[in-house]
Amino acid sequence: MDFVLALFGPTASGKTAVAEQLASRFPAELISADSMQAYRGLPILTNQPAGPTRLVAIWELDHEGSVAEYQRLAHAAVDEVLGAGKTPIVVGGTGLYLRAALSALELPPAPAPGQRDHWQRVYDTVGGARAHELLAERDPAAAASVHANDRRRVVRALELTDAGRSLKAPADRLWSADTRYPTATFGLDVPRAELLRRIETRTQAMFDAGVAGEVARALVAPISANARKALGLEDIATLGDQEAAEALNLRTRRYAAYQRKWMRRIPGLVSVAADRPPGEVADEILEMVRARQHLPARRGRTANA
Repeated sequence: MDFVLALFGPTASGKTAVAEQLASRFPAELISADSMQAYRGLPILTNQPAGPTRLVAIWELDHEGSVAEYQRLAHAAVDEVLGAGKTPIVVGGTGLYLRAALSALELPPAPAPGQRDHWQRVYDTVGGARAHELLAERDPAAAASVHANDRRRVVRALELTDAGRSLKAPADRLWSADTRYPTATFGLDVPRAELLRRIETRTQAMFDAGVAGEVARALVAPISANARKALGLEDIATLGDQEAAEALNLRTRRYAAYQRKWMRRIPGLVSVAADRPPGEVADEILEMVRARQHLPARRGRTANA
């Protein structure tokens, strides 16, 4: 039976460690659903896993990656893993990428070369109010869902009208329960105090590992607007280490809170307490999966299970 296991959770919740423990227990391969881990050149900043994981470091930093492009790659990776007789474990901290990997939904296309620059120039030249009026002429539903001062979304909505699409998705279908294959989705839940402690510890480890030098090297060459969204990149590039670390901690805490909101929106997600060793978390997930699915017998416990 073709079956997919999905693992979601806020940053620093231990997704990678739990996923690796799961993959050690039955024939499986890990597939990343993280928008920033897809870029190579920032392994420390984006917390890329050390173990084999598909769709990690697949794009150069000057590449303008999109959810639609990622979805095509993720679907191919899932199909290939299943075709090899293994279970795909899709591991994500980016909710939209996780859903893209699991679902069969048709996502809006990436803009054609130069298209975004064109609409950005239009917005900046005529102003937000006039650009919004133009959007209302082309796509009234999208215009009603976005404010004229929201430059990014107005520009994106105008791009989509060129492709005959709309920013206003019908009935928020992204969050339907439809998936390409039977899927069990688990969310790692860590108490807030423990999660904040882990975030601070990880931030310090990143600076000890040389993240400041990594960012400096990355910014020597061209970098896409999407890659620039990597959490903490601008702070590390412009501030001293101590100030940058404080800023990164704050941004990471806010992002973790945002991710926890995404967890509540994922249909059928089963929450699992993750303030314990990764092996214990993996064991609980595996037992719940086996209660509903046919998976191979485990190969034996690991040392820290």
